[in-house]
Amino acid sequence: MIHTDETTKETVKTLEGLISILEDGKLGYTNAAEHVENLAIKADFLEYARERALFIVELQDEINKLGKSTDTSGGGPLGALHRTWIDIKSSFTGGDTEAIINACITGEEAAIEKYKKALEENELEHSQVFIVSKQLNSIQNTLSQIKMKAS
Repeated sequence: MIHTDETTKETVKTLEGLISILEDGKLGYTNAAEHVENLAIKADFLEYARERALFIVELQDEINKLGKSTDTSGGGPLGALHRTWIDIKSSFTGGDTEAIINACITGEEAAIEKYKKALEENELEHSQVFIVSKQLNSIQNTLSQIKMKAS
């Protein structure tokens, strides 16, 4: 795809939206880890938070390759729609592991939806599609792992 100023702007907006979702997830998992008693689940949540941080860096690198700065996180329309993780924090206050796990499932489902939308919009280059697809796959695996904890 040949990047014009307009397509570059759209691509950056899409990637920033995903970064915003990942920031929410990183924060959500960090908060979740602080509120669960089960040490294995706590370790998993911290691992998921670390993974989200790595994903953020990957997407920021893609934005930088387009010659744009990642200092400002606008979030874009995708990020604005994904505030599920922030709302989830209220379920953590009781320390109820089941409620926390269910909140994480909700957050991951919202993230998956936004990732699929980003891929469908067809504004990304091949290398970006590869990275976003890889991250989506990982998020879907995480969701499966969390669902197994819930059962």
